[in-house]
Amino acid sequence: MGTLKTEPARARLDLLAAPVAEAIAQWPVEAPVDVDDVFVAPIDADLADTAAFCAAYEVGLEVSANCVVVAGKREGVVRYAACVILATTRADVNGVARRALDVRKASFAPMDDAVELTGMEYGGITPIGLPAQWPILVDARVIATPHVIIGSGVRHSKIALPGPALGALPGAQVVEGLAKPA
Repeated sequence: MGTLKTEPARARLDLLAAPVAEAIAQWPVEAPVDVDDVFVAPIDADLADTAAFCAAYEVGLEVSANCVVVAGKREGVVRYAACVILATTRADVNGVARRALDVRKASFAPMDDAVELTGMEYGGITPIGLPAQWPILVDARVIATPHVIIGSGVRHSKIALPGPALGALPGAQVVEGLAKPA
């Protein structure tokens, strides 16, 4: 985990966005990954973007995961989903993600919509604590990674957890080929 100074997330809810802190506080006992295996580390908010973060904290891109919010319309209703991919890849938004949303065209959700609907900061959006009705599409490469670093809902910290935990989140679907090499 590079030079990050991690602490158990449930002991540092102050480092998480409100919906993320709530999800950690209500982590199911029967979850396949124990809440004590979810850590958080403070970082410099100016270094939250993936490339800068990885360079500054000596974290490999292959263990850094990104969560992007995608949107598409069907019958006049906007549908949202989160796509969780490794930083070494790019989400197949208009292929795999579009089909998963069952829409004609998908694109990255506008920043203002993503921030308002998630209650999280842009650049820190994470799949933990997202609106319950949103599917969370997790690329199979992510769950095959023993430990990953992902956003915490805010730009001034990151979450470290086992990759398989992301595939076990409520609403998560592990999707083969959701991402392509960057």
